[in-house]
Amino acid sequence: MSLSTRFQSFLAPDIEQFLAHKRSLGRHYDVEEKTLALLDTYLLNNQIRSLRKVTPAVVDQFLLSRRRPRPRSYNHLRCTLGRLFSYLVDRGKLARTPLQSPPRRGRYQRTPFIFDIAQAKRLLALAKMLPSKGGTMERGATYFVLFSVLYGLGLRVGEACRLKIDDVDLDRQLLVIRQTKFYKSRLVPFGPKLGALLARHLRHRRRALAGAPSGERPLFCLRGGRPINPGTVSQTFHAMVPRLRLEIPPGVSSPRLHDLRHSCAVGALLRWYRLGLDPQARLLALSTFLGHVDISSTAVYLTPTPQLLEQANRRFAVFAAATLKEGLQ
Repeated sequence: MSLSTRFQSFLAPDIEQFLAHKRSLGRHYDVEEKTLALLDTYLLNNQIRSLRKVTPAVVDQFLLSRRRPRPRSYNHLRCTLGRLFSYLVDRGKLARTPLQSPPRRGRYQRTPFIFDIAQAKRLLALAKMLPSKGGTMERGATYFVLFSVLYGLGLRVGEACRLKIDDVDLDRQLLVIRQTKFYKSRLVPFGPKLGALLARHLRHRRRALAGAPSGERPLFCLRGGRPINPGTVSQTFHAMVPRLRLEIPPGVSSPRLHDLRHSCAVGALLRWYRLGLDPQARLLALSTFLGHVDISSTAVYLTPTPQLLEQANRRFAVFAAATLKEGLQ
């Protein structure tokens, strides 16, 4: 369905231009498009036919008409409207934004579960034992490699599921991650252990998909030539979690699939501390490795764990001792 038929209120041309503008900057804006379709329908149903009638009261009524019990979902709805109205203000179509209501404050911020090496090994061992069912083939072996990639390289699950056989460069030991968030592509290096694991997996995949076109063979699939669905991976992971018998610290949420990406980031920081390297000087490299647009996005993933705090304290103690010694001389 084209945008010209999707939006039908008086605001339709402005919404179309706004979406085109954001997408020209590399944003997907698919969820935001659906949000603005709700606004478009609301304007139609309430016979609001001009920007002059889009008052703060009307905007508040629209926000309240959409049930958003969670602060995060409400704030996303509010933020999308705010960006649209700011766009119209910048182009002189509005004197000021009619969005006046404040965002909602969240009651708590989720603390991710960080898998250490031992816990990750338990996850991988359990994955390897997964039986094939419902017509799937090599289910255990596939999930073993997939979870290894998610934990070892910190890929988003969608990035891993979209990988093709041709995206694995064994000679240069690189994965080619194509057209991910903000339409960016990047190269992700991997070490010799993961390289050997991928090489074995590739041999099996090439034999199983010998008749498929070269550029369309998925790296991870369970049946036929279709790539594995990220939702299926998430469901499988959550079904495995109770069997891992993990000790979840107080205040930490039950493990989610995306926590493997958090664990990769924290693990990198921990290794730098233990090797005596300066983590601050390497954050930009980690940000690029994870596919973030800036370091502030990477900082969200650096959950302080007891092991990480211990290493940071040791580093500070060495620094403080040297500084104190210089001051006494």
